[in-house]
Amino acid sequence: MAWIRTIPLEEADEKLRRMLEAQRALYPIEYATPVQPVDDGAPGIVASHTLIPDALYHAFSTFGVLMSPDLPLQRRQHEMIATMVSATNRCHY
Repeated sequence: MAWIRTIPLEEADEKLRRMLEAQRALYPIEYATPVQPVDDGAPGIVASHTLIPDALYHAFSTFGVLMSPDLPLQRRQHEMIATMVSATNRCHY
């Protein structure tokens, strides 16, 4: 849950919807199903960027490209790196 105002998917304008769909399309298929379901359809970290759709797309599309199955890391290695970075940064996401 974000502590700032966010735009729920059902209230998103066309630009925000396009940006959400475009960044989501870059992720491997196994990332499509959230580990923890969310009420408004977007994980908290993504929802926290909904006020600035361009920033949302650029921030998360970079990560999406790094998750490409064409690259040598496997999902478990992605998760291990993400866990260590989050722990180091004391991030609850």
